[in-house]
This record gives sequence, structure tokens and C-alpha cells, in this order.
Amino acid sequence: MKAHRMALAGGLAVSMAAIVAGCGVSTAASHHTALKPVRGGTIVVALPPQTNLTWYFPLSNSSNNTLYNGQLNAAMYLPLLYTNNKYNIQYQNSVADKVTYNSAGTVFHVFLNHKWHWSDGKPVTSADVLWTWKIIQAISAKNAPAPWPYTGAGTGDIPQGVKSVVANGQYEFTVTLKQPANQQWFIYNGLGQLQPLPMQAWNKYPKNIHQEIVYLGKQATNPKFDTVVDGPYKLASAVSSQSWKLVPNNAYSGPHALSNIILAYQGSNSSEFAALKTGSVQVGYVDLSEFGARGELKSVDNLWAGYNFGYQFLSLNLNSNAEGGMGPVFQQLYVRQALEMAIPQPAIDKSIYFGYAPPQYGPIPSKPATSFLDPALQKPTYPYNLAKAKKLLTSNGWKETGGVMTKNGQKLAFTIMYSSGSQATTDEMALIQSDFAQIGVKVTLDPQPFASMVGIITNPADEGKWDAVSGIGITYGGSYPSGEEVFKNGGGLDFFGYNDPTENALITKTTQPAANAAANLRTFFQFESYTAKQLPVLFINNPGTIEAVAKNVHGVNQATLNPVTGYPLWQYWWIGK
Repeated sequence: MKAHRMALAGGLAVSMAAIVAGCGVSTAASHHTALKPVRGGTIVVALPPQTNLTWYFPLSNSSNNTLYNGQLNAAMYLPLLYTNNKYNIQYQNSVADKVTYNSAGTVFHVFLNHKWHWSDGKPVTSADVLWTWKIIQAISAKNAPAPWPYTGAGTGDIPQGVKSVVANGQYEFTVTLKQPANQQWFIYNGLGQLQPLPMQAWNKYPKNIHQEIVYLGKQATNPKFDTVVDGPYKLASAVSSQSWKLVPNNAYSGPHALSNIILAYQGSNSSEFAALKTGSVQVGYVDLSEFGARGELKSVDNLWAGYNFGYQFLSLNLNSNAEGGMGPVFQQLYVRQALEMAIPQPAIDKSIYFGYAPPQYGPIPSKPATSFLDPALQKPTYPYNLAKAKKLLTSNGWKETGGVMTKNGQKLAFTIMYSSGSQATTDEMALIQSDFAQIGVKVTLDPQPFASMVGIITNPADEGKWDAVSGIGITYGGSYPSGEEVFKNGGGLDFFGYNDPTENALITKTTQPAANAAANLRTFFQFESYTAKQLPVLFINNPGTIEAVAKNVHGVNQATLNPVTGYPLWQYWWIGK
């Protein structure tokens, strides 16, 4: 379940916490909540520019493991454990009712809430969870048939660290690990993946698991596959590059969804802004390049800004195997250090994002505030300094020839792909390109639609066909942010080829039991500090999203928007006066 796994997110695409209203500052957390909710109507929600939804199966491969695919699936399929905007497990929106575990961190007992049912009337049971586990085991194999393997393989000790998953009854199951684990980490990153799937609808080949996962892989891109759900919505229609319509699941065992939801494709931020002006989009966003024109949004009375719990990055392809590829160059830490020092984070924040994009120096953001941020990383590990960046290159044998650093015939020149459609992102990339040029690094910019870009960078067959990527980020999505999926060798989102034994060991340590909470946090800070120094990716500003909500849309608040994980509870939104 992506609500408990990291996912790729493009540009300024995630919904955020409410801190700004209109043109002034407010701490209001809700929108017209004094009115009585009513059922009916349709709320149109804008997707990020040029974002397609491509995957309709709750378990994903790497190239489809995006926040937006996850949001769609989360509306139809309940998670075993739902993480709320406070980063706590919220059982009212979870299939699980309770989790207990032993002091050694080896045995986890899960109790399911008896109330949940599939839309065909059958109960959601431990048998559905065990079938999920069987599927996860099969699709996690490195030789699993395309489109697998599963992106969550290796995260949360799933599946290799699990000794057994057994049912204790219709509504109980027990997971036993091979080795002790940090209990909080395993609950969030391990158990959270065991999302019940409708076995009675999807188990077409019960005696042949290979045929089963081939079948499921083919159906994963078929929107008509989702006929039996246990979540608040059913998918009524899906038209690529146009819209995806969700309608209430009338058999839902929780509070019924109040309105239809349409997720609307957007060609660009300017077209989305125009849709907000006309009212054809009711919940959207304001690209910060258009922030000065926000007064034109007469049908909108709330503008909210906030920050995703994750990070934005400029990823260098460390494993490029193309002839003349930059992989061997990018593998040199001093090169990454020089490039990090040439990223003008203070200027990006001030001149492009109106102060809504605080600089970020490691894998944990300063906003939203959490206990995971090492206080030492409030300040840059590699402060912006073009002179020092250039000197670092020249002291390692690079010489500027024709404005480009060159060493042993290799030019420090490469292409950065970035997520297109956002003018603010385009401006940010142009500013980075300009400052890189000042230290003798020649960059060509290549804007790409988000889905296309993700498809390229996560496809092993395209490993040598790209140099660098940006305008993209990681959202932790409710997972424990220990980094095994992105920074540990073999992680499902380690598409850039980073592999460092010390990093691997530090990440492993964060997943092991600690004497107490303070010791656990010290271990986490060691991983975080090392990651900031080693720069597996170049860390850049973490921009806020300005979220726009129409006057007649209600129930949108910090809890239902869930800004921290990026998984909104659309079922609580409604249309009124």
C-alpha cells in the first residue's frame, strides 16, 4: 500500500497543510465545516500538469509507483494501516483494528475490524491478507515476469525478512520475522504493505502462482479490472490524458462518500489556473509563477500552502553504462559536492517561490516539522558557494576549456530531464543551469511529462539513456523514513545506482530494535547526517504547494487533505453553497 511506502511525486504536486488563506495569513484548518454535509454533486480535482494515471492495482512496480496512482488506488482499496496527517496510525480508516507485538520485535499480531466488507458483500478477512502476502512473495523475485518486480521488495523486511504469515482466525493473523526489528519501523514499512486484496475476484489461477502474477500484471493497467473494492469509491470511468471519475461505493462499510470525484488531467499550470478561474476545477493549486495573479480567482476563497513530508532532488545517474556516460564522473563524491554547492537554494526560495520553498540539506525536510529532522541539518552541509565549488573541481584535475570543465577528454556536460508543465520548476531549472555554467558545468535542459520521465528513469533497459533528472521528489507516504527503498542498494526506488556499504549499514541499523526512543533517534540521525554528506542525490528546495479550494467545496481540512502523506480522504468532501 503506497500509504506506507515511498512514492515518486512530480513538481509541486502534493496537497498541503493549511496555513495561508486568501491574501493574508491564517492558521485555519478547515473550510466551512460549520455547515451540515450533504450528499451529491461532483468535485473536480486538478492533477499536476501532464500527469496520467497509469496503474489500477494496489501493488505496484517501480515505474508506476507514483503518488497519483497511489491516491487513486487508496480511494478504492482500504489500507491495512492508515497514517493520518499527524503521522499516527488512524484505525477508523484502517482495515486493522489493533496491532500488538513482542518486546523482541519478532512477532506481530494483527486484529482486523469485523465491519469491513467488499462491494460484493463478502467480508474482508485474514484470508485476503494471506493472499496478498502470497502475491507479494511472487512478484518480489528479481526474475518475476514483466511488469514486475514489485517496488516494495526489500522495504520493511518484505518479503525476505519474514519467517511466516499465518492466520489465527477469520479476523486475525500473525507475522513472525527471522530477525528482531524496530517495532515502529516494521509496523509502518512492513505490515503496512499487507493490504487486503479481493481474492475472490482476482485469484484466477489458484494453483499456479506464476500464471497468477502474469495475469495480475496485465490487468494492472486495465481500469475495468477494479470491479470489487472495499474503499469508499468505485472507478466509473478512466480516459488517459483527460479524466478519471470516482463514484461512491454504496456498499462501503464506513461513512459513505458525499460527492463524486473527478481527477482532471492538466496540460499545464496556466490551463489549470484558467480552470480555477472559470470554476471548472474546484480543488486545484496555484503555481508560484502565478501567485501574483491569485486575486483573479473569484470563485476561490481559500488558498492554502504547506509542505510534503519528503524531499525534492536532482538525481545523477551513477550507473549510466552508455558510451561516454557520466556515471564514473558522478560517482566521485567531490563532483557531487561541487554541484550541490552550485545550487542556489536561497535564491530559488526567494526569487522563484516567494519564500515558500525552504532549502533542504538532507532526506528530511524542515517543513513540516517532525522529530526526524537532525537539528544539525537546519544548516547546509555544503553551503552555496560558486568559488569553492569551482575550486573543488580544479583541485581535482579539471580544467576549463571553452567554458566547460574537462578532464582526460571527458567534458563536464550533461542533460537534466525535468517534469514539465510548471513554470516555477522551469524557472528553477534555468537558474540551476545558469549557476552550473559559472563553475564550468554545461547543462542541457530536457522537459518531459512526469509519467514519461518516470518510465525512463525506472526502466533498467534505459539505464544508460539519461544523465540526470529533477523536478521530481519522494514522498514518504506514511512510511518510516529510514531510506531503505531509495538509498540502500537494491531498493525499489534506487534507480540512480547509489551503493555505499556504510550507507547500507546505517540504514539497516535504523531498522533494528533500540534501547529507547532517544537511542532510536540517535541512530536515525547518524543515517541522516551520513546521507547529507554523501549526497546520493543532490538535495534541493522543498517547495510548498498553494492549494486552491472553491467557495462551494466543504470538508477540506488538514485531516481529510492529509498533507503530510499526500493521501486525501476525498469521501469527506462535499458540495454546498
